[in-house]
Amino acid sequence: MTFQKSVARLGWFKIGIVALLLWCLALRFWGLSRFNALVFDEVYFAKFAHEYLARSPVYDGHPPLSKYLIAIGIWIGNALPIGQDTVNGLTGGLYTTWSYRWMNALVGSFIPLVILGIAYRLTRRRSYALIAGWFAGLDGLLLVESRYALTNVYLVLFGLLGIWFLLLALDSQAAGRREAYLVASGVFYGASASVKWNGLWFLLGAYGLWIIAKGVQWVQARRPQVPELLTIPLTANEPESGRSVLSRLPRLKLWQLGLYLGVVPAVFYRLVWIPHMQSNTTASFWELQRQLLDYHARVGGVTAHPYCSPWYTWMFMLRPVAYFYQITAKGAPLPSGNSTASLTTDSVIYDVHAIGNPVLWWLSTLAMVLVLWALVQQILTLLLMNHPTGQWFQQNYRLALSPIERWLVLFLAITYLANLLPWTRVTRCLFLYHYMAASIVSFLALAWIVDRWLCSTQPRLRTMGIAICAGIALAFLFWLPIYLGLPLSPMEFQLRMLLPSWV
Repeated sequence: MTFQKSVARLGWFKIGIVALLLWCLALRFWGLSRFNALVFDEVYFAKFAHEYLARSPVYDGHPPLSKYLIAIGIWIGNALPIGQDTVNGLTGGLYTTWSYRWMNALVGSFIPLVILGIAYRLTRRRSYALIAGWFAGLDGLLLVESRYALTNVYLVLFGLLGIWFLLLALDSQAAGRREAYLVASGVFYGASASVKWNGLWFLLGAYGLWIIAKGVQWVQARRPQVPELLTIPLTANEPESGRSVLSRLPRLKLWQLGLYLGVVPAVFYRLVWIPHMQSNTTASFWELQRQLLDYHARVGGVTAHPYCSPWYTWMFMLRPVAYFYQITAKGAPLPSGNSTASLTTDSVIYDVHAIGNPVLWWLSTLAMVLVLWALVQQILTLLLMNHPTGQWFQQNYRLALSPIERWLVLFLAITYLANLLPWTRVTRCLFLYHYMAASIVSFLALAWIVDRWLCSTQPRLRTMGIAICAGIALAFLFWLPIYLGLPLSPMEFQLRMLLPSWV
């Protein structure tokens, strides 16, 4: 069989998925043992994982699920003949650096694939799904967070899986399978909150979508003269061809929402604490929750850490976080701790920056502005439908969106705002990585626009779509050394620090 026939038989969609997975695995596992040290918050989370293995009391400011998983990774990874040349006792036990990082690398490798799956379920467009998945595969912050024993990749993966299983449930015609998918969705939403409390904001987005869908259904049933902004089948037997899977949200009854997306996450969250309480026998479950709340109340404000950043700076990526920075002399061994070398023109800089792909992030921010504007347009069309201003507005400024695209806009806007706006009320020190969940939604927004352009009949739009994809890929390669901690000269390092606030 020729290569061309093999490709045709397998299908470009499957090839794109396999290539994306291999790409993510290669980037996350290559040189995973680099820096025989505890990088950034590994000084907490890897140590907590060791304490769980040692059955010692653990005092953490977050729920324990991610530390359990890191501990399982240590237990498995330390017994494997991989990375045995980089061993340290910095966590309290003698472990390889590979052992406390490989689980994160594996989990992080699947995040772009789940994003791809969500994009496909929302639109049934394979091109859109692949673009969204590859955009996530070309993001720097997701890559950096996947290569160290940190917790954010678990929160993001579980929250996205909650969304994905909810979409599968809405898309399922078999009652038994639909119930199973809803249970799985509730479990993963609960798992996200069991990593950090802000994992609940994925669930907040699901509640928001259901409330809006129910409201639209109520309006359609009582005011048939209202323009069809969101197509919702009013009966179970009504044809649904060409409609978004989200149009079936109103079929989810209030008791189902409460059970599957309320009780199930809460029960899972409670069960997660059982192993922790076996090592920490002096406090009850509710006392532990109060301690977590007190911990976050005690964390300082924007001046508590040199890399604190207000929430409104995240979408512009004004203040990324340096996870590791060491200067060595040319030809010196790989650094593993604090270096006393002075910076000279012959120095070598090893830097790991928790920073997104600048081209991807800045364009995604613009894409979210367009999505929010499209949502405002739908609202204004409804409010001004019987007014001359409304007719003029529709003729001149309303975007032409299909029913599926209207639902997609609503999903993107609600999910993005649910993962961003709660931070506006938080007064403690915040970091760029708190924007990870919202940033992924913005990638979906940009992928939607690029997919529209690539499929356009206008050559100018197709050229713009190609240029954006190429720009994102080239930017990723340019900033790759500071994602992987590769050696750079002082000039090469400065070239990558576009803004003074990045240093």
